[in-house]
Amino acid sequence: MDKDELVQIITRIVKETVSNDNKLFVSVGISVKHVHLSRAHMDILFGKGSVLTEKKDLMGGQFAAEECVTILGAKLSSMEKVRILGPLRRESQVEISKTDSIVMGIKAPLRQSGLIEKSAPITLVGPNGSVTLIEGCIIAKRHVHMTPQEGKKFGFLNNQLVNLKIPGERGGILGNVQVRIDPTYSLEMHIDTDEANAMGIKNGSLLEIVK
Repeated sequence: MDKDELVQIITRIVKETVSNDNKLFVSVGISVKHVHLSRAHMDILFGKGSVLTEKKDLMGGQFAAEECVTILGAKLSSMEKVRILGPLRRESQVEISKTDSIVMGIKAPLRQSGLIEKSAPITLVGPNGSVTLIEGCIIAKRHVHMTPQEGKKFGFLNNQLVNLKIPGERGGILGNVQVRIDPTYSLEMHIDTDEANAMGIKNGSLLEIVK
């Protein structure tokens, strides 16, 4: 059993323990900048018929791949080794933080993942070629994943907005957190590095969901 597996088991046990009094606590996964690719763009960047190599399992059948790309912004600044998440999607998408967008000169809008219409352009560079997305770069909205059973038990609806209590010296209330419900999900909150650093949140931190 590796370290990541042990952390996941301990976190699950703690969540089950602290949610017995009708309070719901959720563990945090901090999301760094990453890329989702379509089949067509995978072919251009890595070669015709290339496949992603799974590095780490994520929820909902997703995984972090071994493959990475370089992303280029309007200021011609670049960020290297940006990881690709699989499996391949119908449309390519890049998720960055607000700080990333400032550094790269990209006016990326705040969006739910998958909603890329009229989002920011960005260029991807791989070992076999490059692709410029006319739209596709976003800053992902913070959100909580949960199963339908968990939503029903605690009275949450899909796309409902909730608040989370943040403990610690830099803690407070984090508002406008979107609930996303699907049978393939597990109970976890996703925020980006900007939000985590601002409030002293770490991977695996337990936060209470409040309506």
